[in-house]
Amino acid sequence: MDPWLTVGDIGEDGLSRLAGLPDEAFDHDGQITKRDQRAVTLGRLGPRPGELLWDVGAGCGSIGIEWMRTHPTCRAIAIESRADRRDHIARNRLALGVPGLVIVPGAAPAALEGLEAPDAVFIGGGVTADGVVETCWTALKPGGRLVANAVTLEGEAALLALRARLGGDLIRLSVAQAKPLGGFHGWRPAMPVMLYSVTKGTANESGVSPS
Repeated sequence: MDPWLTVGDIGEDGLSRLAGLPDEAFDHDGQITKRDQRAVTLGRLGPRPGELLWDVGAGCGSIGIEWMRTHPTCRAIAIESRADRRDHIARNRLALGVPGLVIVPGAAPAALEGLEAPDAVFIGGGVTADGVVETCWTALKPGGRLVANAVTLEGEAALLALRARLGGDLIRLSVAQAKPLGGFHGWRPAMPVMLYSVTKGTANESGVSPS
């Protein structure tokens, strides 16, 4: 067994290599896949040694960074249109020990042109944008996994339509944290997240288009 994958393995930064780092471990402006949703998302993406992830609409880069932390041979490309958020990614990749994370400026789908074909794709932003899902699905290798999250009604509608065309799984994650309420505590719910995941079929099915 590869000792890198030992449960509870601790990185040089003192943080576990298992998915679900504290949100505070990242430099971000609020655009981050929150800790509990991130752990589930990484579980659906299923990183394996040597695989490449596209993190589309990367925000602060949390998904790509945690993907790469699972094994030293895992690679990721973070695609982000905003310069300020690319700065967050650059700081986070160094602070969390994955300097090899590639940052690609620009908006999908145009920014995806010419990139190496991925083994997995996470769409954290842009699921409603024309051509993003189609481009990701076409580029994805057979047997690869596509995972997309949505918090808006429009995003949820897009994921429902996508599942109707490609199959796959839909789950809805609702998380609430205990917060002070007067002299007591109460539950403070976060916005629910719809998570869609699908695995691309064999080579003779790889031409299926979600359009």
